[in-house]
Amino acid sequence: MKKGILYINQFFAGIGGEDKADFKPYFEEKLIGPAVAVNNFLEDAELVGVIVCGDNFISTNTEEALQEIEKMIAGKEIDFFIAGPAFQAGRYGVACGTVAKMVKEKFNIPVFSSMHEENPGTEMFKKDFIIFKGGKSAASLKHDVEVMVKYINRFLKGEELKSAREENYFGRGIRHQYINEEMKPASERVIEMLLKKLKGEEYISELPIPKMERITPANELKDLSKAKIALVTSGGIVPSENPDRIQSASATRWGMYDISQMERLEPIVFKTIHAGYDPAAADANPNVCVPLDALRAYEKEGRIGSIDSHFYTTVGTGTTEAEAARMAEEIVVHLRDHNVDGVILTST
Repeated sequence: MKKGILYINQFFAGIGGEDKADFKPYFEEKLIGPAVAVNNFLEDAELVGVIVCGDNFISTNTEEALQEIEKMIAGKEIDFFIAGPAFQAGRYGVACGTVAKMVKEKFNIPVFSSMHEENPGTEMFKKDFIIFKGGKSAASLKHDVEVMVKYINRFLKGEELKSAREENYFGRGIRHQYINEEMKPASERVIEMLLKKLKGEEYISELPIPKMERITPANELKDLSKAKIALVTSGGIVPSENPDRIQSASATRWGMYDISQMERLEPIVFKTIHAGYDPAAADANPNVCVPLDALRAYEKEGRIGSIDSHFYTTVGTGTTEAEAARMAEEIVVHLRDHNVDGVILTST
């Protein structure tokens, strides 16, 4: 019988939520959380354990976490590895992808996961291993597990597998040669697709082109000396008490804070809550991330007209494109109300 291991985070292990996100990795022989559903769908295979790790711990102590997880797997004879499902949870998705990729590379066994298309882990890891198209939340757990495990069953049995589109996982950019049963030459197939497109009928391209969002550039600023400039950052700089409770990763919140009477951002008064980089430099001098001190100097020298009364902040790591777009639209409303002419967008 084939054997496998499942990776999940602290929440799905029943340990806790954000308050337990720093939980260190451990191996559990008892099937807990989604492992029960996975095992129920497996045929001629079984899970022999579950690896659990807190989302914050693996994002801030990645190498340590991976080394510990590698030790847990070493010596165990397993045939496959599953991470998740991670749904739209950004930190969880990145953690699943990071662990699964390491397992694939270190142990040379097939790995699988399931994530929502907006999960940053999808874009980061979909070319490294098979990631099935999952739902937004844990409400779709049973369905996502069933789709993933049914494929794994056929994979382990050596049965014929179909394309990424037919199997409902994200394409990895891998193309295979196959014999067209109708033996139609490419010239006929492309004309058939063209006619369907002209008629508005559904058709499937043999060479899918990734969709790229095109953003029209804003008009240039004609005279910086008369422009009002705003500071916007995804570097997580906030007042020390983090009044808006912006998350340290996979952010869904943002804040705007008054700097109208400040020459610079003072340490202790401001800090970073970003979980994706070493906070030491930004905590010691928040201006390295939000350069208010430099802009004040430019303002006094007349290089810019003025600085907006507020700066705007969130955290970029693990944040989905959809959430980032929503927050940007909300911030823009305030920028327009403040008659801002240009924005300096800083990161890490």
